[in-house]
Amino acid sequence: MDSNADRLQKSAALAPNQFVELEGRRLAFRSIGKGTPLVLCTRFRGTMDTWDPAFLDGLVAEGLRVITFDYAGLGLSAGERTYNPAVLAKDTAALIGALGLGRVVLGGRSLGGIVAQVLLATRPDLVSHAVLIGTTPPGPVVKLPEQLFIDTARIPGSSLDKDTILFFEPASAESRAAAERSAKRLSVRQEGRSPEVPGEWAAAQLGDRPRNPPFPADAVLAALKATKVPVLHIGADHDIAFPVENWYALNSQLPTLQLLTYPRAGHAPHHQYPEAAAAYIGTFIRTVRAAA
Repeated sequence: MDSNADRLQKSAALAPNQFVELEGRRLAFRSIGKGTPLVLCTRFRGTMDTWDPAFLDGLVAEGLRVITFDYAGLGLSAGERTYNPAVLAKDTAALIGALGLGRVVLGGRSLGGIVAQVLLATRPDLVSHAVLIGTTPPGPVVKLPEQLFIDTARIPGSSLDKDTILFFEPASAESRAAAERSAKRLSVRQEGRSPEVPGEWAAAQLGDRPRNPPFPADAVLAALKATKVPVLHIGADHDIAFPVENWYALNSQLPTLQLLTYPRAGHAPHHQYPEAAAAYIGTFIRTVRAAA
């Protein structure tokens, strides 16, 4: 029978909040599981409590130590808040160093996927594999985010209807049902939750219309074209925030990139298919090595 400590170690819904001091910034983080460390960078308006527990627990079942954290000044973390990917990448590197993790699997969702790409480009020595979820590649894109995403993401607060539009595929009954199941899992944790990101501040960072490029970073694109680090992008066939078509347009130029695309899904495919996505990530990490 598992002890209480074992249950805390294995369950995202029960993981205790922990803190680390980084040069005047106090970052909140949670760690579950044992094994290869996987550090996850969260989405726009995301906190430690916007990761689906079924997805995190699935990663633990794959033999991974899963670390989530709140960006400085957001959630339970202290410091000056920003969505500048270069600053967030430096904080992520500092967290990896402060926890003594060595080389990690680096994951990122949406904005967090941009952060992960910046860190891969600037500190490749810290990254054994990169796992990107529902994010955009650097540089000009062939398909822009939909105005629907911008307009919906700017609405304060959260609700099932709003999250279904943002993260799932409203045209699919299967996806809508998955949105309800995910929302229930996300609500299980009651104690020690991270406060929501302030809506007005977040809206100001987002702007009011899609931009091309969404992620202007020629140096990061050049690094992706030259990297030997295995890169996996998990996407969906109808991502209104960061269309997966933009990754396929670069597929022949990125030598280590693998693409996994889920059908009838939206901006959070790992919430619609949490166990399947976690299992694929586990297989990717175990079987794919850096290019020679």
